[in-house]
This record gives sequence, C-alpha cells and structure tokens, in this order.
Amino acid sequence: LGWFGFNPGSTLSGTDLRISFVIVNTMLASITGALATMCTLWAKGLKPDPTMMCNGMLAGLVAITAPCAFVDPWAAMVIASIAGVTAVGLGSFVERKLKLDDPVGAIAVHGGCGLFGVLCVGIFSNGDYGQGWNGMLDADGNPLALGGNGVVGILYSSHGWGQLASQAIGCATVLIVGGGMSYGFFKI
Repeated sequence: LGWFGFNPGSTLSGTDLRISFVIVNTMLASITGALATMCTLWAKGLKPDPTMMCNGMLAGLVAITAPCAFVDPWAAMVIASIAGVTAVGLGSFVERKLKLDDPVGAIAVHGGCGLFGVLCVGIFSNGDYGQGWNGMLDADGNPLALGGNGVVGILYSSHGWGQLASQAIGCATVLIVGGGMSYGFFKI
C-alpha cells in the first residue's frame, strides 16, 4: 500500500490528472509482478511460494516506479511481468552462482528490477507526458519546446534512442558510484 503513496505522491501535484495513470500503472504492476512470479515458479516445477510472490509483487512495483507516469497500462503489465520473472531468475543467480547471502532477494528485486525499470523509460514511454523534459527531440529531430511531445521511448519513435541512452547512463552511474561505494564500504 505504501507504493500508492510513493508513486502518485512523487508527482507532487494532486491536481495533475496524470496521477490517475500513475495509480493505475502502480496497481497493475503489483498484481502482474506477483502473477508472473507464480507462473515462473510453476514453470520451474515449484509450488507457488507466498514469499516469492510478495517479492514478485515488489519487483513489479520497483520496475514501474521510474516509468509509471510515462507508459500505457499494457506496458506497465509487460514491465511487471518481466520484473516478476527476473526476480526469480536473478535471485537464484545471486544466491547460487555469486554465492551472496541475500535472504530477502533485495539485489534481484531492487537492484536488477530497479535498473530494468529505469531502462523502461527509454523503451516504453509513449510521449503523452513530460513535454519539454530532457531536451527530447520531436519526430523531425528538432528540440522540443514546452507543449511538444513528451518523453518518448524507442517503441514509439526512432528518436527514442536518445532517451534510452540517457537512462542507460543513469543506470551505469548508479552501478559505478553506488556499487563502487558499497563494495568499498563492505570490503573495509
């Protein structure tokens, strides 16, 4: 329930009607992430595990946080489905292959699915919102002025590669700075 305060509250404007998309996308991502995790467990021959389904729900919520205002509801469900599957696969990889003690799956859910969600802004953003943000280009390659198209991803425009590159730079920065600092801190 906290995510319904977090994502819509991050708009900082209850009068911005885009808040309704944020709420719907957040709700759809939560249930879709849990269901995708359950189906993944079944596909692996395992029984549905309530704790893993909670992690799948959390994975969907983490992944939709960055793109929640910029994507259509169908995209929120696709993003959360991928995140639910990722939570199972990456969680297993972290524990078995990397031999890291991660009893709650935080690396897979928050790390992996969070980075995936940031990249999804550059993939699934439909251009309906965020006019004038990030120096985006319109369909003709001209810089957007306020009132132009919004943040757009590669599925909706050939100029969406710029947004995806920006999101990838953000992910790399988080990995290098945050990962480097964490590694150094824990190594000491």
